Amino acid sequence: MTRFEPGTRIAAPVPLVFGLSLDVDAHTASMARSGERAVAGVTTGTVAPGDTVTWRARHFCVVWRMASRITA
Repeated sequence: MTRFEPGTRIAAPVPLVFGLSLDVDAHTASMARSGERAVAGVTTGTVAPGDTVTWRARHFCVVWRMASRITA
């Protein structure tokens, strides 16, 4: 059986990287080219357990609306 496991090496401390993954503004900035933005729930700042974020983006000429809930 073949197994494929993607990974990314980041030269930064784990707490910094994990904290950045919870930052709505950082994600919005990183996806500026596609116009991805938070449109409902937490739309700026840091998400925490129980929060929701709804994103709107255009990828491959298709407009997407995606909702995320932080559960743990």
